Amino acid sequence: MRVLFVAGGTSGVIFGIVPLAQEMRNAGHEVLMAAPENCMPTIMNAALPAVPVSSKAMQEALVDRRGVRVPIPEDLHERYIFNGRTFGRYAASCLEGLLALVDRWPPDVVVGGALAFAAPLVAAYAGVPYVKQAIDMGEPRTIDLAAAAELAPEMEQLGLYDMPRPDLFIDICPPSLRPWDAPVAQLMRYVPYSTQRPVQSWTYRRSDRPRVLVSAGSRVTPDSDFGILRGLVDKVSQLDVEVLVAAPEDVAQRLQPLPPHVRAGWIPLPQAAPKCDLVVHHAGGNTTMGYASYGVPQILVPYLPYCVDYSERLSRYGAATMILPEEDSAENIVQACARVLTDPAYRERAADLAAEISGLPNMFEVVGTVESLVARHVKA
Repeated sequence: MRVLFVAGGTSGVIFGIVPLAQEMRNAGHEVLMAAPENCMPTIMNAALPAVPVSSKAMQEALVDRRGVRVPIPEDLHERYIFNGRTFGRYAASCLEGLLALVDRWPPDVVVGGALAFAAPLVAAYAGVPYVKQAIDMGEPRTIDLAAAAELAPEMEQLGLYDMPRPDLFIDICPPSLRPWDAPVAQLMRYVPYSTQRPVQSWTYRRSDRPRVLVSAGSRVTPDSDFGILRGLVDKVSQLDVEVLVAAPEDVAQRLQPLPPHVRAGWIPLPQAAPKCDLVVHHAGGNTTMGYASYGVPQILVPYLPYCVDYSERLSRYGAATMILPEEDSAENIVQACARVLTDPAYRERAADLAAEISGLPNMFEVVGTVESLVARHVKA
């Protein structure tokens, strides 16, 4: 069958759907992944066929349809609406290219990440099932509602009165952390994905000191979110620990000079994570799920408001502790690190969560579920 994956506009959300796309391809299906032009290298580095459907980058969606840059609200609810409308405008910018693609290459099913709001519209246009895949432990529903409001003109042009509901929802959130009102889903084991480079021996060997990893996610650049990363590094570096800073090379260079016990640059998650005692980060979806899957305790500082909800859930579970951005002083972060490193309960709960994640259905099983969905649609 032909499977069209509709990616989001940043590497973080693309990383979330790459493993399933690779599994679909390995199962013998024809796969294309659509995204804006600036995301083509990220997809091609995953050895997946990439199709550009827009010349606009995600950042351009911060400007509304009148050409006015939209200020970021301080109120939490208004921030969710801002996020949803931004993702909606991004989806609108990709829609023309996506519709032209499916006219030339009719898919049998469309798979979209949770924030890829063009995917349900394309599936409805093509008359094929729509599969929605979670890319983290869940976003506030207000974001979905705001995106639908932003996309009202496009939905009207397609003859739709509402955002199409998914025919199948694939959720990677472990059952213990799913909200009570979460929709019915096909659960799937989360498999971390990141770009690859030669692995150095220090990544899988431990020193005599505890190892703490610091990250601000894959989207950090010298001009975006660098201050967040710099602040976390400076605060964690005060501890008597080995510090690893996961960052792109240009960002790592910008962090220099660093103390001898701090190493910054590309970090291979599968090799480094099992040797980490703690990770301190911005609560991004892939980072949070990745270290949860390896059983590493976490300190979450949710600088993006949509990350607060699942950060609280993970903290209540006992595998992490959350520090609000307005409380991320050096003293608070150092105290939190010391508490998590010395209390074995965090490590025990993190191990319990990792075991739960590893026991979820693997992607091969999920591919079978999608195949059955398409078969039923064809027969109908």
